[in-house]
Amino acid sequence: MGNSLASDQEVSSLDLALVGNGWVSALIDEHASIVWYCLPRLDGDPVFCSLLSADDRREKPGRLDIELEGAVRSEQTYLPDTPILVSRLYDAAGSGIEITDFCPRFEVEGAMDCPPMLVRQVWPIAGKPSIRVNLDPAINYGCDARKASPSDSGISYAGEPLLRVNTNAPIDLVLARKTIEVDKPLTFVVGSYNRIEGDIGVSGEKLLELTTSYWRKWVGALKTPAEFRDATVRAAITLELHVYEDTGAIIAATTTSIPEAPNSGRNWDYRYCWPRDAYFTADALCRVGAVRPIERYLAFLLRVAERSGKRQLVPIYNIDGDSIPTEHTADCLPGYRGMGPVRVGNKASEQNQNDLYGEAVLTAEALFTQRGTIWQGDESLLRRLEPFGEHAAQLYDKPDAGLWELRGTGRVHTFSSVMCWVACDRLARYAESLRLADRREYWRAKAERIHEEIRRRSWNERLNAFTATMDGDSLDASLLLMPRLGFIRADDARFASTVAAIERDLKHGDFIYRYVERDDFGYPENSFLVCTFWYIEALARMGGQRRDEARTLFDKVLSARNRYGLLSEDLDPRTLELWGNFPQTYCMAGIIECAMQLAENTGAA
Repeated sequence: MGNSLASDQEVSSLDLALVGNGWVSALIDEHASIVWYCLPRLDGDPVFCSLLSADDRREKPGRLDIELEGAVRSEQTYLPDTPILVSRLYDAAGSGIEITDFCPRFEVEGAMDCPPMLVRQVWPIAGKPSIRVNLDPAINYGCDARKASPSDSGISYAGEPLLRVNTNAPIDLVLARKTIEVDKPLTFVVGSYNRIEGDIGVSGEKLLELTTSYWRKWVGALKTPAEFRDATVRAAITLELHVYEDTGAIIAATTTSIPEAPNSGRNWDYRYCWPRDAYFTADALCRVGAVRPIERYLAFLLRVAERSGKRQLVPIYNIDGDSIPTEHTADCLPGYRGMGPVRVGNKASEQNQNDLYGEAVLTAEALFTQRGTIWQGDESLLRRLEPFGEHAAQLYDKPDAGLWELRGTGRVHTFSSVMCWVACDRLARYAESLRLADRREYWRAKAERIHEEIRRRSWNERLNAFTATMDGDSLDASLLLMPRLGFIRADDARFASTVAAIERDLKHGDFIYRYVERDDFGYPENSFLVCTFWYIEALARMGGQRRDEARTLFDKVLSARNRYGLLSEDLDPRTLELWGNFPQTYCMAGIIECAMQLAENTGAA
């Protein structure tokens, strides 16, 4: 399955594993090469970036490979219930090594400790294995190599951020890329700084023990459906790795610029916090009992909103809650499989997206409806959320770019209008739970007015369906969320006919496209995978035979995950090949939502 030259080949698929700790993350291929690793945090400069180096991988900086001499076979697995990856490489004579990769995460006196470092442990497991280490970190998005400064305990690399590699391997042989006999365990710690003191091998073992214990305790507290336990646990761990520990912000994906389809130009930077995507992630984690992310993310969201004079939200924040970089290209990186451009920043941050206020209010729902949250919904929190409702009540019938972030002319998107209704509806419910009759009536009146207008203007008699826009005649997949959001019951005839219309116009094979209209980049080529999860969830809610269809399709979508249980943003419905940024939180959240819905023994809801 692998050989000693494998690391010279371009990364040609998203069959990658994710390790991380909520501060940094790394993607690792089947040969145990680190193909993506940003420092000093999730949205930082990629120190290792061969994922986007195409066939220039050998010549360009941005590599960390541990090559077994004469390798012919590899196997990999996560340690159960952790994001700790174990790779085993073997040569033709049967000699082998085991590489354990993880980013430390553990608690110290009740506080989370997530040092920005990647730990790689190399163990001899058979025969007399020899390795070469290709360590060539990059800076400035692959433009430049870093200058190495060796010392007794490791190697320092100049540049911002500072990079330090501590190791007990022979440093001269590492830098010279010469053969190293693995006759004892070797440890490499790669980070923007590290606190390794004393014997690095002993320290690495201690960090592994603490990290393994942390994750198994965390998973042990989850409430997952037995039938889909493994898929749900892997999805939950993956989502948790996208929650930035320092602020509670949630990024949409680990990568930038994996194209949605081959040579499509649909290459975007997803290493930032979208309030919309973040809500779906936090809600999915809350569904399986992990409430800390939703509490921390809500605090983040309120903080950034209250920093603006009018409590307004923007479509994208960086993970500190500030503006993201102006969109530009990283010209030194040719892109995934040579399919550039590689973009840094995202122009969608300049758009109007009116649905944001609904997701913001929805984020607080568990605090008003569930026991067990540390932060309980009270009148003070309601007052902090009410400005979002005021914005929603003003914007529900105004044009915007919509959740698909269309870069052309704005329209009044039904999903945005429904989310504005959600903001007012949930505020009325929160007020009712607090027995604040005047606030309940205030928000209920606004919600009913918006609901009536959507029912009137977004329903198309000719199509016998709700439409993507008010007074429109096209469809989009976000309409499938209407029952989950409480706008309409799943057993309502109007929803059933809307689903039928979506099946007719947006379904290609088994998979749902978000829309089929031409946009700024032409016609969509691949399925935006979360839409198929929304379809599965809608079918499950409709009950009866449709629920059986949902279960069958869910099994098929799960089979499209890569060998590590991960999904990207997009899927080629013909080949089931993954495309788009990876791993994508929307899709991993979709696994949880569908698993939980299918596990419930209810009919239409």
